[in-house]
Amino acid sequence: MVSTEILLKAYELMCRARAMAEIYDANRQICKFVHSTSRGHEAIQLAAAFQMKEYDYLSLYYRDESFLLGLGFTPYELMLQLLAKADDPFSGGRTYYSHPSCNRPGFPKIPHQSSATGMQAIPATGMAHAVSYLESVNGQSKDQEKNPVVLCSFGDGSVTEGEVSEAFQMAVLKKLPIIYFVQDNQWGISASGDEMYAQNSYEYAKGFKGMERMQIKGYDFIESYQKMSEAIRYVRENRAPILVHAEVPLLGHHTSGVRKEWYRTEEDLNKHSTIDPFPKLKNVLLEGGEAIESLNAIEDKAKKFIEEEFNKATASPDPKPETVTHHEFAPTPVTEEKGEREPKGREPIVMVDCALHAVDEILKNDNKALLYGQDVGRRLGGVFREAATLAQKYGDNRVFNTPIQEAYIVGSTAGMSAVGLKPIVEIQFADYAFAGVNQLHVELSKSCYLTMGKFPVGCVIRIPTGAYGSGGPYHSGCIESSLLPIRGIKIAYPSNGADLKGLLKAAQLDPNPVVMFEHKGLYWSKVPGTGYAMTIEPDEDYIVPFGKARVVQYADQNKIDNGESLVIITYGMGVHWGLNASKNFPGQIEILDLRTLNPIDEEAMYSSVMKHNKCIIVTEEPSLNSFAESLAGRISKECFRYLDAPVEVLGALNVPAIALNSELEKEVLPNAEKLTALLQKIFSF
Repeated sequence: MVSTEILLKAYELMCRARAMAEIYDANRQICKFVHSTSRGHEAIQLAAAFQMKEYDYLSLYYRDESFLLGLGFTPYELMLQLLAKADDPFSGGRTYYSHPSCNRPGFPKIPHQSSATGMQAIPATGMAHAVSYLESVNGQSKDQEKNPVVLCSFGDGSVTEGEVSEAFQMAVLKKLPIIYFVQDNQWGISASGDEMYAQNSYEYAKGFKGMERMQIKGYDFIESYQKMSEAIRYVRENRAPILVHAEVPLLGHHTSGVRKEWYRTEEDLNKHSTIDPFPKLKNVLLEGGEAIESLNAIEDKAKKFIEEEFNKATASPDPKPETVTHHEFAPTPVTEEKGEREPKGREPIVMVDCALHAVDEILKNDNKALLYGQDVGRRLGGVFREAATLAQKYGDNRVFNTPIQEAYIVGSTAGMSAVGLKPIVEIQFADYAFAGVNQLHVELSKSCYLTMGKFPVGCVIRIPTGAYGSGGPYHSGCIESSLLPIRGIKIAYPSNGADLKGLLKAAQLDPNPVVMFEHKGLYWSKVPGTGYAMTIEPDEDYIVPFGKARVVQYADQNKIDNGESLVIITYGMGVHWGLNASKNFPGQIEILDLRTLNPIDEEAMYSSVMKHNKCIIVTEEPSLNSFAESLAGRISKECFRYLDAPVEVLGALNVPAIALNSELEKEVLPNAEKLTALLQKIFSF
């Protein structure tokens, strides 16, 4: 039985939610930012919210206003986000209504919420994955009631997203403690359920072996409360996933910008109104002996309270414009180079071994670090042997293979980080990274910024990149220009083993998302002319701060004084082309290795250009519209008065892919000979 106390609490909050929807609609000019309300969804949301504990984890969606009320957030707090006010406790006025983030004592942890049309399933499953890992290390609570659960909420239409399938697959594969909480109101925006899918989420979930399923009349509070209690208990006790499919009406608009009268018929609206949870709960209370006067008084009090809360929120200050740049990144503890780069008595080793040893040391020293991706597990240890022996050393729960799921590999790190882990993940080839870019852009990059620093995503995303000898069109590409416009992520692209090790260590200590491009052609120095990639391995304490370039070759001072010098600004394989081409110009070439592309060492870059007055940017990407071209533009602007020649860019030919045939590949890619010709051209000015 559900107690009268709980029923009355639900009724009071339904009254508030109803009054909130009404006051928002009556004040459309004030409530000008797009929003959705929970009208019709109140019963199932409150039933779930009342049973969440502070040690649980939630991923809510844009219609979960009543869920937030049920957790204990005040209407005033929600209205501050509705009106994009400075004191919005979730985002400081930066994101939409009912997009919470909460790291507050006494509440479940709620990390960054994206637009939440399916994408949230992966970070939420990542949270469950992290909880499961910690239990494998520390054990479960002796009191099963205190075993945390993760609840991921979404509308039924969003389950058609492919990323939801990736999340479901991992949940059943790893037997993760998560509730997929699906609210089905039979509408997307203007697309109805029968237009969007052949089966609802309950039917769809049947295909995932090991996924428990439950159907609920989500408009009936008592049934919702009792069945959600069963679902929560199932996950707390069995540590396995369940999908709850709740049938609910849509009584409000899709959003304030897409009003119901624009696309719904009177017949459809009347049909939905017959299962309105508010009068149903009111009737239950009346039948249980509550007086109508008492219930009406609760409703009247709620309306007055909401009006007061709304007036207070309306009067609240807006954010100060000068704060708009705050919280792109969380502060990193790594600000200077430390440790010994070239310990005495050691021989140079290949770049891939520097990376392997760096990750080995990280896993040894930090039991919250994990490594996962395709083929990094025990059998192979990475297709480039970059994870060899690590699963044997640290166990299959810390170093493991994933399915072919780039979106999960990337997006799960947001959930892992929210629970307190530090994942290191690998995308096997840069050409296939785009399947994970949605998660990188929508979830990871915005989390710190949109939560006002509450939830930076600390992770390292390793991406083997570049051509390495007839790898062909899907195993040879460079993609840094595609990722660099994404703000809120850091990007490194080292050219040698020492820098790769030092940057991996810095990335592990950084609380922000880091993409580490690792050139396949440099891993083993098998590409002719790449011996510089082999270095003496730095010691275990060596770290390289992001945003600090390194001069790998200096020009002679007399050449500089005579105007006969030039700086090559580059990274990755470009450093090696520069070293080889510069042999034809003794003493004339400085090579500046950027090492990291975001942040970038502008001071070193501009200083070198001003010293030499001539500059070439070298990249392996096609040059047209590339990051390298943008650097050339910035240098031309900032160093205009110092330039004796145009800033040139050398990159690959502007073709869609790198051809498999060796001679065609050679024709496409930059090399030392092409760079030599360009250097001769610049020196002729």
